[in-house]
Amino acid sequence: MGLFSFIKGQFIEVIEWMENTESIIYQFPAYDHAIKMGAKLIVRESQAAIFLNEGQIADVFGPGTYTLSTQNMPVLTALKSWAHAFNSPFKADVIFVNTANITDQRWGTTNPVIMRDQEFGIIRLRGFGKYAFKVNDPALFMKEVFGTKSHFSPEQISGTLKSIIVSGVSDLLAESRIPIIDFALHYDELSQQGITKFQSQFNAIGLELTIFLIENISLPEDVEKMIDKRSSMNIAGNLDAYMKFQTAEALREAANNPDGGAAGTGVGLGAGMAMGQIAGQMMRPDPVQSQTPSQVPVPPQADHTVPCGSCQHPMSPTAKFCSECGAVRAEKSFCSECGQQLEPGMKFCSGCGTKV
Repeated sequence: MGLFSFIKGQFIEVIEWMENTESIIYQFPAYDHAIKMGAKLIVRESQAAIFLNEGQIADVFGPGTYTLSTQNMPVLTALKSWAHAFNSPFKADVIFVNTANITDQRWGTTNPVIMRDQEFGIIRLRGFGKYAFKVNDPALFMKEVFGTKSHFSPEQISGTLKSIIVSGVSDLLAESRIPIIDFALHYDELSQQGITKFQSQFNAIGLELTIFLIENISLPEDVEKMIDKRSSMNIAGNLDAYMKFQTAEALREAANNPDGGAAGTGVGLGAGMAMGQIAGQMMRPDPVQSQTPSQVPVPPQADHTVPCGSCQHPMSPTAKFCSECGAVRAEKSFCSECGQQLEPGMKFCSGCGTKV
């Protein structure tokens, strides 16, 4: 078996990776790390091939088909000091790297992000979403991340990438100065800004952030309840009617409490009476609004002028002296027989004819 594998290794003609694994990298299984000079190398789209010589990166190949020779392996040729092309095997490690998008990666805040909002003051936020990345520099990715591993899955780096994103999201939300009520209107803009903000950190390890999505930014439950109450008040419009409605709902719940015992019975009776009063108040029409224009009381008008007792010049009801003759305004007098009010200047009672 060992001899057969050795002989087979000497005649490896095709080096390729048919992707059937979720790993980002694939180490080609060459026997004793021996590759025949003149073999064919096939690198498919969304792949890259890294040749290692004694642990050192010798050459990196992009998509295409290559015949291994000193002409297209300049670095390895220099390391081996080959002056001429020949078909003798050489020892090297070949690592394929998947450069396609690694999609459906999730991020989310483990702990709430504390920030200051213009309307609500200091608040705590949580957020989550998705992102995608790909390898854009295979050699750098190998040096900084996976080294010489023969298997490396996205899960092995997702923790690091998630930390980069969550840390950056905190700054992104704070720097945007967008009110929390309006965050939903700016998810697309914030996502694009996030790609720009995080890209340098991804590039530092040979990766590229291709997609960053904010799916939701949520508030603590107590803050959301306060927002719901404020919305309800705005919808209700009439604060008095809204308060009556809220009181009626609270009393109804108290009256329907089956576990209240004697206290619950008392509350139920009181709730019933209170609900009746509230219903009566809500159903009772406004006394002013329900009256017709003819029924609305009209404020009393001022009395007509009265004649002066001396010169009969018209006098204001509130005047004490006549503006014409200066006489003192006569006080009201009544008939001694029938009690009829006597106007100034009258010589006989208009009610009974008695002489004044």
